[in-house]
Amino acid sequence: MLPMTDAPTIEYESLVRSNAVLMDELAAAAAGVIRGGWYVLGQEVAQFEAEFAHYIGARHCIGVANGLDALILSMEALDLPPGSDILVASNTYIATIIAILRAGHHPVLVEPDLETFNMDPARLAGSMTPDTRAICVTHLFGKSCRMDAIGAFARDHGLRLVEDCAQSHGARLGTKVTGTFGDAGCFSFYPTKNLGAVGEGGAVVTNDDALAKRLRMTRNYGSERKYVFKYVGVNSRLHEMQAAMLRVKLRHLDALTAHKRLLAQAYFEQLPDWLELPRRREDEFDVFHIFGVRHVKRDALRQHLLQHGVRTEIHYPIPPHRQEAMSGILSGDWPVADVLHGTQLSLPISAGHTLQDVARVCEVIQMFPR
Repeated sequence: MLPMTDAPTIEYESLVRSNAVLMDELAAAAAGVIRGGWYVLGQEVAQFEAEFAHYIGARHCIGVANGLDALILSMEALDLPPGSDILVASNTYIATIIAILRAGHHPVLVEPDLETFNMDPARLAGSMTPDTRAICVTHLFGKSCRMDAIGAFARDHGLRLVEDCAQSHGARLGTKVTGTFGDAGCFSFYPTKNLGAVGEGGAVVTNDDALAKRLRMTRNYGSERKYVFKYVGVNSRLHEMQAAMLRVKLRHLDALTAHKRLLAQAYFEQLPDWLELPRRREDEFDVFHIFGVRHVKRDALRQHLLQHGVRTEIHYPIPPHRQEAMSGILSGDWPVADVLHGTQLSLPISAGHTLQDVARVCEVIQMFPR
């Protein structure tokens, strides 16, 4: 349907527009890799790993092929008993649950907090089983989970802790950055992330020396030395070209975060009070990978925005327990997840958007006939 406006369409995200300001730096980095002639696990990967570990505040960073592999390899490296139960948010992206299954374990759902979309620490005890051995949290939309309470629960019950940080590059709770609260922090560098590659990429950060050593081997067929294999590993190596792109992007990540926080503040000031907005707390430093609002007439609101030239997204339209792939795996009723998945709407917020874009989005929302 064509927009009912003469103004240019506001895309939800345009990677061309977002990357345009970095084009010269990205092109130079790509040319450097090509001229260098070393394309797998070379200096670009080593340098990015050191720089990203420093940025996050972890001792180690291990670059891998994508965020899903980061999760799978981390869970395998914990050496949990086969078939362990792992607590995971009922509204997480499906990759977190797939990783648990691929690592040979069972996902056990925990409902989120309606105001934050993140795992509700108060519900952890109700999901515990005799076979629970770990928690895998997902820091959704750029907001840290309440790792103070979740970490305390994990320690009290002797549980390992993995963080899915695919949407939380640089987000903080207090002074700690997501990815540094648990045994391993798993990152995706999918192109639309706040720190996005020009293709696929991922990484694991950890302060555990033994875990880091194992992950470096398992990403490379299980080998530390050429033709000598200690583990049954995989081929999941961060590409040199992507590492070079990420080194450029990392230098600008704080500026991007500041820009997205500026756009978010404009949304908070201009959106109507009948819309459910993200919750803010003083000790939570949100990086707004996604600006997610909620409304009971979400689909009608989304159509209204589209008719007026504003494109939006839904994260995510179908909860994990209602996916066909999870039939026979995830059972039970998860009403909080159902509510979130049925009412959530993501508004444009990226490097390519301006305060004028936000003002227009808010103006169109104000016009919505409730």
